[in-house]
Amino acid sequence: MCSLMSRVRPVQRALAVSLQLRRNTESSKCAPAENRWSSPGVNAGADPLRTTRRFYCSRMASSKGLFFRQLFESESSTYTYLLADVETREAVLIDPVLETIDRDLKLIHELGLHLNVAVNTHCHADHITSTGLMKTKLVGLKSAISKFSGATADILLSENDKITFGKHFLTVLETPGHTDGCVSLVVDDRSMVFTGDALLIRGCGRTDFQQGSPEKLFGSIHQKIFTLPDECLVYPAHDYIGQLMSTVGEERKFNPRLTKSLDEFVNIMNNLNLPKPKKIDISVPANLVCGVYHV
Repeated sequence: MCSLMSRVRPVQRALAVSLQLRRNTESSKCAPAENRWSSPGVNAGADPLRTTRRFYCSRMASSKGLFFRQLFESESSTYTYLLADVETREAVLIDPVLETIDRDLKLIHELGLHLNVAVNTHCHADHITSTGLMKTKLVGLKSAISKFSGATADILLSENDKITFGKHFLTVLETPGHTDGCVSLVVDDRSMVFTGDALLIRGCGRTDFQQGSPEKLFGSIHQKIFTLPDECLVYPAHDYIGQLMSTVGEERKFNPRLTKSLDEFVNIMNNLNLPKPKKIDISVPANLVCGVYHV
């Protein structure tokens, strides 16, 4: 019996073949994470920073020599991000959580990284940072936070400051609105931005406590984050429904709050009627002193 392909007309057959080839190519670029996590045939002594591949599609990874890992803390649904220079092994940790300090320290040790800076994107209200305690366990580690946060840290960040690690760096964008001390951090080639609580995936940070201002937040996102390239990957401090990342282009087009006018946005934000974070009364005072009261 003739196959289905042999019964279609030549033009249709060519189109079908083209589509199948495209599907095969795309599936090879975006294979399941467990298949792309390590290279087959690599021996046990291989450098993990060189053999570990990014968990997202390779066509999205444009920073050469940059190691990246996204980590998750389930109680507060917080993402922690580890970045390192493959050559020098200098590293930066973004938004570490006290409950996962042992996990983070173990990973840093296993990968042979030298952690230069642990930075908080703002003074968190839903969890306590681990930066202060981590400083007592890693020689030379410095903490960082915005100078407008009111918090204690070794490095107080301002607009356009650079956090360097090896040949790479993160550029600081001041993005207040959720709090006065919110910053977003942009990778040197503008392929990734870590937005803290300012811009979330199809959402944004609340503005009803800690100097919150919907007007400021709207301006921060549109004037700072939304001016980055469409393909720039957005990595927020939280996600509550299992999404790992987005892009600037997606959020500019599909974010249900930020596609509205300023007046509509302010009205939405002023009427969220959310309960206050469960740990706000202990988290904010602790985070004002780098996560531990004696620092």
